Amino acid sequence: MSGSYGASGPAACHFAHYFVICGIDTESGLESDELAALYQWLEADRQGKDPGAAATGENFEQSPLKRTFKSKVLAHYPENVEWNPFDQDAVNMLCMPKGLSFRTQADQRLPQFHSFIITKEDGSRTYGFVHTFYEEVTSPQICSAMQTLYQMHNAEHATPQPTSSSSSSSSMDSLASSLDEADPSSSSASFSSPAVGGYDLSRDTLYVTKALCLITPMPFMHACRQFLSQLHRAVTVVPAPPLPLESYVYNILYEVPLPAPGRTLKFHGVFEPIVCQRPGLGELQLADFPLSEAFSLLGVENLVQVFTCTLLEMQILLFSQDYQRLMTVAEGITTLLFPFQWQHVYVPILPASLFHFLDAPVPYLMGLQSKEDTDCSKLELPQEANLCFVDIDNRYIELPEDFPQFPNKTEFIQELSEVLLSFGISSNMGAPPRTHRSPVSNPCTLSRERKAMALQQLEDDGRNGNLAGEELAVLELLQGNTTLERLQALTKRTGVTVACVDALRARVKSQLTDKPGAQTVAEDEELRNAKLNVQLREVFASRFITMFADYEAFVIQSAPDLETWLTNREQMHNFDKASFLSDQPEPYLPFLSHFIETQMFATFIDNKIMSQWEEKEPLLRVFDARIDKAHLYNVRAPSLRSSSYQRCSVLKESALAIEQRLMKVDHTAIHPHLLDMKIGQGKYEQGFFPKLQADVLNTGTANNKWFQRTATTQRKQDQHRQQTAHLSLDNNLKERYMQEARSLGKNLRQPKLSDLSPAVIAQTNWKFVEGLLKECRMKTKRMLVEKMGHEAVELGHGEANITGLEENTLIASLCDLLERIWSHGLQVKQGKSALWSHLLLYQAREEKAEQQSHAESPTPHVAERRKSDCCLSMPGLCVTLIQDMRHIQSMSEIKTDVGRARAWIRLSLEKKLLSQHLKRLLSQQALTKNLYKRYAFLRCEEEKEQFLFHLLSLNAVDYFCFTSVFTTIMIPYRVVIIPIKKLSNAMTTSNPWVCVSGELGDSGIMQIPKNVLEMTFDSALRPHTHISCQNLGKLTTVQLGHDNAGLLAKWLVDCVMVRNEITGHTYRFPCGRWLGKGVDDGSLERVLIGELVVPCGEEDPRRGCYTPPLQRSPSQIRRISITSMSGRGSKPNSAQIQEAVGEAVSNIIKHFHKPEKERGSLTVLLCGENSLVAALEQFFHHGFKSARLFQKTMFIWDFVEKAGASMESADQMGDFQGPLGMTCQSLCHYINAINSTSRSIGKDGKFQLLVCLGTRDYLLPKWLPLLVECPVVQQMYEDTALLRDSSTVSALIRNLETLRDFPITLESSLVKGIDL
Repeated sequence: MSGSYGASGPAACHFAHYFVICGIDTESGLESDELAALYQWLEADRQGKDPGAAATGENFEQSPLKRTFKSKVLAHYPENVEWNPFDQDAVNMLCMPKGLSFRTQADQRLPQFHSFIITKEDGSRTYGFVHTFYEEVTSPQICSAMQTLYQMHNAEHATPQPTSSSSSSSSMDSLASSLDEADPSSSSASFSSPAVGGYDLSRDTLYVTKALCLITPMPFMHACRQFLSQLHRAVTVVPAPPLPLESYVYNILYEVPLPAPGRTLKFHGVFEPIVCQRPGLGELQLADFPLSEAFSLLGVENLVQVFTCTLLEMQILLFSQDYQRLMTVAEGITTLLFPFQWQHVYVPILPASLFHFLDAPVPYLMGLQSKEDTDCSKLELPQEANLCFVDIDNRYIELPEDFPQFPNKTEFIQELSEVLLSFGISSNMGAPPRTHRSPVSNPCTLSRERKAMALQQLEDDGRNGNLAGEELAVLELLQGNTTLERLQALTKRTGVTVACVDALRARVKSQLTDKPGAQTVAEDEELRNAKLNVQLREVFASRFITMFADYEAFVIQSAPDLETWLTNREQMHNFDKASFLSDQPEPYLPFLSHFIETQMFATFIDNKIMSQWEEKEPLLRVFDARIDKAHLYNVRAPSLRSSSYQRCSVLKESALAIEQRLMKVDHTAIHPHLLDMKIGQGKYEQGFFPKLQADVLNTGTANNKWFQRTATTQRKQDQHRQQTAHLSLDNNLKERYMQEARSLGKNLRQPKLSDLSPAVIAQTNWKFVEGLLKECRMKTKRMLVEKMGHEAVELGHGEANITGLEENTLIASLCDLLERIWSHGLQVKQGKSALWSHLLLYQAREEKAEQQSHAESPTPHVAERRKSDCCLSMPGLCVTLIQDMRHIQSMSEIKTDVGRARAWIRLSLEKKLLSQHLKRLLSQQALTKNLYKRYAFLRCEEEKEQFLFHLLSLNAVDYFCFTSVFTTIMIPYRVVIIPIKKLSNAMTTSNPWVCVSGELGDSGIMQIPKNVLEMTFDSALRPHTHISCQNLGKLTTVQLGHDNAGLLAKWLVDCVMVRNEITGHTYRFPCGRWLGKGVDDGSLERVLIGELVVPCGEEDPRRGCYTPPLQRSPSQIRRISITSMSGRGSKPNSAQIQEAVGEAVSNIIKHFHKPEKERGSLTVLLCGENSLVAALEQFFHHGFKSARLFQKTMFIWDFVEKAGASMESADQMGDFQGPLGMTCQSLCHYINAINSTSRSIGKDGKFQLLVCLGTRDYLLPKWLPLLVECPVVQQMYEDTALLRDSSTVSALIRNLETLRDFPITLESSLVKGIDL
């Protein structure tokens, strides 16, 4: 959610908006918490029972002291603030999330402090700070009711009860158990006798919790904590403070202003002054929650990991017994996001009534209070596929799978650890004690404070806490005792605090430091925390400044005005993601490619674009100013792509600014003073916090001129960023933009705490359904537009192409979406992946039905097979959902259900069967009904059909998202060799072999059984060799050959078909050439270039695919078109040949300018249909003299051999000297090496090999002049041949020399057996 602090106006200038008292209403008595009833309603709905009858009856199983009772807002002052209406239900729920808690004199009753946040639908926040303490129950009715409850509880356990009914567990049961009060003294109270534990009216004193709360527009946590603690202490000490409590409350509500930006404010509590400071406009925003505590609780590495999950907008669930720990970690993480802001559901303390939000299929950051000794591993959550679970108390985190690491993580953690160490905090420190205690946490301290207040009362400047002479003597005695001093030092080393001595020492120090400007211990601690906070935040901010130093260059600002931009926001591309990623260091890409797809980054870019028409958003203004400063000092050059770590350079500067501000108080608020109260008002009984005088506290400072002047200044400085100069902009349009266009699939921004009826819950779930459908539509559209590339641009869809990194990110995002859809409304969770659990149940039902059908009918069932255009030569492939599941289950590399689900999605998407498979899965309506609640997305028929239709649209493009990701798996392939039966024998007497190569490796040479044209080989278990081989990736080449044995050795092969038996991808490798001695060019083996076969069946959904076919191997048709003298019109002319050479060279250059992972096969560009070898063949064949003159078929290699022999003899005669001689020797060496190879690759194969080797070693441009000047040219070429045209040859040499800048690597299938 947006982190804005309220709004502008007079009320916004007050330090606090409301003072609230929550507790037990003695008039209404003990009431069971309504949240428990709602909870039972939700559980009954989950189990399919009647919700109306679920919440009836008392829960006698639980001890009354551990039950949940309803708390109420007893009073709040003032009644209402106009711009920030008081939400009574929400405040009551968050002040006492567990309801009322009862204790007796035998239990611990320590005060506790926690804070909370209320986030409105517009993203603005208000903060609550709560001091909770125990107060004696004086109402006879309440005490009597508790006695009755205990009698009923004991009667219920007088006879043994069966325990089987309590053995069942569910996600709701697990979450419910976490609500129980963490009280070790009453852990077995539910089975205790009245004599042990429990409550007896005649024997025990009953206590109940009461809460004091301040609602503020800004998070001044330390100041509010001190004020509430002092206010509570005022009713416990003797004598009472000099002024009524109303004076102090009135002062903070109406007379204490917010500090101005960059200024420090001092105001007075009940006993001591309180100082708070506010950062300036150019500094990081206010963050008063101690980051040192967040780092100590989790550890540096864990916190960085959770921070990364938050940046990637995963679901974050915090888990702790302590509410303040939940708040500290949540606020700490969101504070570190600068300059970005959390845009989704944000509930650091999740009340019981909102547990159904854990079922929300949207990103969230929530905190869940745990029960003491709760085993978090047994906590069943609605969905875990994309969940980051953080057990704060046990310092344990559980991360989602496929989790990219934060850039420079190791160096980043090292710098953070050094900052912590400079403040004396170890990066590996264990979690501190669980309970955050108030200053009156020790009975010994409280007793001495009362004695001190009885002996001496000082009323100057509110410092009432001075030590009496007796206490000073006690402290001197303790300090003079060496044994006690050693014990105290030992306890400090072990992390234990001796509260009595420390409190006495602090108060003595405050007495002795009477000099102006002297610092108290509390002020020293606050200064230390503030300096540490800002330094840690600066380290995080420095990382974003480094990574996004040049982000502005990639922002697309195409709209002429704000209204046009808002209207077309959803269709516009605002950031050039592909160019931005191409400018980043390689190690940053896994993280950045995911991060720039998040809502917080989109909102950041939106704010940047809007800043050209209205005032800059505050965080953006600070971030841009820092980037400008970094550019000024040349921290990062715009063209520099370096992943080297850059440390933060402003740590000392930032800490100094904080120290200077806190050391100098800029403003002092009006002191608390007597109010216009009647005689007798303001009195109260010691130990009991009273209701205050509403008539006094509900009226503001209408006549306070000082405050009016301050408020006017504050209004000018604290204008809310949503106030814009463009007042003519239609408000409805902007609201629609804020609600819809900016929030992709996020209709519900924040849960409402006030209305928790079943109808509202149902409406909330309906919003989830709508949001999921919209998100699916947007994601599939984005995937189509990016994948279709230039064709999409021509259709008006925007950006051109997509990189492999972006494609993988989008597919991973689709996997997350499907997991969230399958998790929504789930009845009973059976695994971490809801989708895979559903698939397993479907598989079990289908296999059971298949077994029954086999038993009833012995006729074998023929599985559905996909048609293809090569069905006469390649048998059909089984395409059932179950078969694809079995493929995934057989992959031993995948260990988790989440991983299997994602692999199955990728496989189905690559096979263009995702929509079809999911439709089949959901066709079992009985299974879906058993698994999902009524409101679940998968049970909304119309939305489900639209969802499947959106997924069906993805069949328009080709994905290799399974093949390219799971590169280590073992895949079976089927190979079919198709001869030309009309012109040769269908079979051969020789021993054929085949070797299949792909982008990831090759299968090795495999012998084909005689007279067998079809074989299936598993690359995991090759025949005879038993050598393991991994996934070959996209197939590129096939080597086909034989040993020329037998009478029928000659073989005319049309093509070779190879199919991946898992993905179904079929490749066709055209040949059209002879293999055999004395025929064609005498080759016994050929290297064939493959093309992916696109099925063209009428019903095949891939028919409309625009993906261009791959290059293929040169065919007999091309050979005839080059060499035939009679083929009129089929021979290319000189211009076409030169153009073909230029295009072939250009394609190779383009290949190397693509990212390495997206280049594809270089072999295709060197040896394919329109390759460099093919173009040079055309060049050398131009003007080649007719075969009739030579009385036999001549090949280019014949010319090369003769030229080589001629040059060898000339070199021996000494005709070549210097560099020319070395070039001549290299050409002859290469020719001889090719001729001496053991491979029978034929004359065309030898010429192809010479071109490839010459290109690889950058020798081809040097060899051409020698070949042109050779006397053999005149014998074998006509005068009009291109090879005899000096200008054409020079142009060819210049073309080939451009390849010198690129590292050309040849496949092993091309250069096998060549010894150079």
